[in-house]
Amino acid sequence: MKKVSFFSFLLLLMSTKMMAQMRGETTAPQVKTVNGILEGTSESGLNVFRGVPFAQPPVGDLRWREPQPVKNWTGVRKADKFGPRAMQLPIFGDMSFRSDGVSEDCLYLNVWSPSKTNNEKLPVLVYFYGGGFLAGDGSEPRYDGASMARKGIVSVTVNYRLGVLGFLSHPELTKESPHHASGNYGLLDQSAALQWVQKNIAAFGGDPKKITIAGESAGSFSVSAQMASPLSRNIIAGAIGESGSLLGNASASLQSAEKSGTDWAKSISKNSLADLRAMSADDLMKATAKIGFGTFPVCVDGYFFPKSPIDIFAAGQQAHVPLLVGWNSQEMVYQMVLGGDKPTPENLKKAIKKLYGDQAEEAMKVYNASTDDEAEQAATEMAGDQFIGFGTWRWSEMQSKTGGKPVYRYMYARPRPEMRPEMGNATANLAGGVTKDTTGKAPKAPPAKGAVHSAEIEYALGNLSSNRVYDWQPEDYMVSEIMQAFFANFIKTGNPNGLGVPKWPAVERNNVQVMHINVNTGAETEKNRNRYLFLEKQMK
Repeated sequence: MKKVSFFSFLLLLMSTKMMAQMRGETTAPQVKTVNGILEGTSESGLNVFRGVPFAQPPVGDLRWREPQPVKNWTGVRKADKFGPRAMQLPIFGDMSFRSDGVSEDCLYLNVWSPSKTNNEKLPVLVYFYGGGFLAGDGSEPRYDGASMARKGIVSVTVNYRLGVLGFLSHPELTKESPHHASGNYGLLDQSAALQWVQKNIAAFGGDPKKITIAGESAGSFSVSAQMASPLSRNIIAGAIGESGSLLGNASASLQSAEKSGTDWAKSISKNSLADLRAMSADDLMKATAKIGFGTFPVCVDGYFFPKSPIDIFAAGQQAHVPLLVGWNSQEMVYQMVLGGDKPTPENLKKAIKKLYGDQAEEAMKVYNASTDDEAEQAATEMAGDQFIGFGTWRWSEMQSKTGGKPVYRYMYARPRPEMRPEMGNATANLAGGVTKDTTGKAPKAPPAKGAVHSAEIEYALGNLSSNRVYDWQPEDYMVSEIMQAFFANFIKTGNPNGLGVPKWPAVERNNVQVMHINVNTGAETEKNRNRYLFLEKQMK
């Protein structure tokens, strides 16, 4: 009788499963990590795990501490929704989140996997969001990993602490740290996530020896940071940087970062670390509402960074991995150079003299103009170089000299199309998305003359359809297909070249080729090198 009962049970189980499949139902995927079993969701042939903890919640006594290992759990943990995003103010006001609110308890990652057996050893992409180290989240639709996963890549987005909770340095924090360091907690979070991915990604079908890190803006700064840090550089197999690096300016010392932290604490009448830890996360956010950008800088803390990133790259002590890196053709507006002045050759010269003093004559040779249109273009280029172009160029330059692996450089130049009619009179913002005019009085913004900051993200990750702001044209999908293919090829092989895309030569010492990505994508010899050599001289 027992055999008959068992046989009947098997028949029942099989029929139940077949009926579920006939109804279009799928079994929730499960994976066993080093911390316990996770249960995700099955979506259009992908296994998706959202809100996966990679460190303990950095709350209470763990506020302003290095991320601590996740505590193991028993049973099955649901991973079917995004975790909370890091504490942040609505600085950009236009970011689109799918996360479960805002909280100090924010150290979660998300995984999109095309794996069928969990034994494929697929290449892995770990993506860090942008937002100036003040805002952003791994749940933003433009970073969604599904499109890349359909290219055969296990895709991961990572949350990390931001602003005062992510980068405050303070003498008391340094003293209590086992590493005699403070600040850089957001970067340490990223490193902890990479270590978690290295230990666990095989369970999702990924190859722990084939992890490529990528990011845009602050995410790109983060990629350069992880390449430089001894905590992360041996985990990485490749790196992609979109607009930004830590090599554009001298990094703050631990002492100067501590002073910045104590000065801010005194400004809100908090005289000890205990006073700061007693504040609620909401009150901390409110206390930072009026501070300037850079109040809590990335610093050379002696732990995450044993010395400055520039010195690490100069000495060839960074990750020796292939690098795909570039920036956009209109990273910043000319008003950042000219202020309220009209773009004329005379006003450009005046601005250059104010900026560069004794070096103004040399600056005018590399940012020259004889007409108003040329003055606007030169001022736009100068603003973009100062904001992000130079630092990204220098990263490319230094990695090609000391990194020991190929460097592939791009210039992204496809302007976004017009906004969809239902958007009305709206203005595109620096971090992506728009701010709508609710008064009906604001003049319509002129169309972009180039690719603005962050414009390439949806193209590169194959997520145009997730952005309903812009009226995407067939040409946009063509550009996206090419750019995503470059990225996918690079993630898989360390080389962006492959079938169906233009040939992309690696950077050579005396022959720097740059892939210009637009409707007519193709490699061109480097232009404007003299601009960056001039700016590099200003650093010495």
